[in-house]
Amino acid sequence: MIGWVDASSGASGDMLLGALVDAGVPLEVIAKAVAAVAPEHVGLEPERVTRAGFAAARCHVDVADSVTHRTWRDVSALLRDAALDEPVRRAAHSTFERLAVAEATVHGTSPDDVHFHEVGALDAIADVVGVSAGLAHLGLDELVVSPVAVGSGQVTGAHGTMPVPPPAVAELLRGVPSYSGPVAMELCTPTGAALLTAHATSFGPQPAMAVDRIGVGAGGRDPAGHANVLRLFVGPAASVSPAAAVLAGPLLVETNVDDLDPRLWPNVIAALLDAGASDAWLTPIMMKKGRPAHTLSVLVAADRADTVRSEIFRQTSTIGVREIPLGKTALDREMHTVEVHGRPVRVKMARHNGQVVNVQPEYDDVARAAAETGRPIKDVLADAVAASRTLPDSPHQT
Repeated sequence: MIGWVDASSGASGDMLLGALVDAGVPLEVIAKAVAAVAPEHVGLEPERVTRAGFAAARCHVDVADSVTHRTWRDVSALLRDAALDEPVRRAAHSTFERLAVAEATVHGTSPDDVHFHEVGALDAIADVVGVSAGLAHLGLDELVVSPVAVGSGQVTGAHGTMPVPPPAVAELLRGVPSYSGPVAMELCTPTGAALLTAHATSFGPQPAMAVDRIGVGAGGRDPAGHANVLRLFVGPAASVSPAAAVLAGPLLVETNVDDLDPRLWPNVIAALLDAGASDAWLTPIMMKKGRPAHTLSVLVAADRADTVRSEIFRQTSTIGVREIPLGKTALDREMHTVEVHGRPVRVKMARHNGQVVNVQPEYDDVARAAAETGRPIKDVLADAVAASRTLPDSPHQT
């Protein structure tokens, strides 16, 4: 059985609780585990709500008035002594331990002495233990989590006003695919980040699966135009035939052309890129009877192949193309901007397993900056490369 978490609108403990209940986990399974750990009363009240058109479950956590600030030692003792199934205990322990280590790292203290403040309150105990029990009930063999939206802007917490993502969330999501998200608000909480990283077996897009249950969990806020929900897909793994996987992958479309005015080729390649090709290039060849020619090679995703194929026939003199299905491994990429001589230059940053391995300024931006400033392109390119080395995570950062 596979679970996939769609965290494209962020994640929090109550969103995960709501998604589990909506996916069919009995509330009593979650409530029993929470009651075994919580030293004071904790109630769970599910409610049907909508978030920007999504029908969802909102799981309210009702706790007793308490001003107790528990340390990691305190929470660890509660988990150790609770009557929990061992997998639930281990998962909850791992989640709270991640929170303690992250808080200690960003505040320069020892994990054992971290006072969790709002993270260690009864509602967080309910979130962590409840989610751990709910996921254990589903009996998942894998839990894949999408890239996590963290939001942007500022948030106010126990330590004052902080940028989003707050330090603990940023620390918890080290090495995890994440991005700023669609709205200027906190989308991923420390508890949500800890739960995802403690339970996920991998991160990425939805795997091949036959979905039979979908749980939609709502966050407490309902911002206009933004569906503040987390979705949980559950179902058995589905096999994808090698032939189907190849057909859905990229194609290499090629043709040999020996009768086209060579002055047209730059425009042909530009037109193909505009039509959706991911790359296009020419290779000089010699055909039969010593005729010089070019092989036009075009790399294109399967869903854009028809458009690109039509453009090849429209722009060139060929009367046929050959197509080769390809496998492809592509690094995760993100764009940043640096300033070079007062001009913006975009920089492409590529990651492998979360580690930046390549940083490259966009040549068109470099050429534009050179034209506007009257400087040689080679000098502007060198300055752009130097500026890109100052970006966070740059492998050349000094």
